[in-house]
Amino acid sequence: MNRALYEIALTQVREQTEGRAYYERKRAQGKTKREAMRCLKRRLSDLVYQTMRHDARTLAVDAASANEARLTA
Repeated sequence: MNRALYEIALTQVREQTEGRAYYERKRAQGKTKREAMRCLKRRLSDLVYQTMRHDARTLAVDAASANEARLTA
C-alpha cells in the first residue's frame, strides 16, 4: 500500500494537479522534499480511506435495500 501511495504521489507531483500545489505549499513552508512527499502521501491515504468508508456504507445500504425488497416481494 505504501508503494502504491508513493507512486500516486510521484505522479501528482510530476503533473499540474492539486497534489503538486499541495506539495509546493509544503515546500514553501520550509519542509524538505522528503517531508513534503510524506505529507502528500498522508493526504492521499486519507482520501483513499474516506473513499473506502463511503463505498462500504454504500454497499451496506444497497444490501439492506436488497434484503428488504426480497422480504416484501
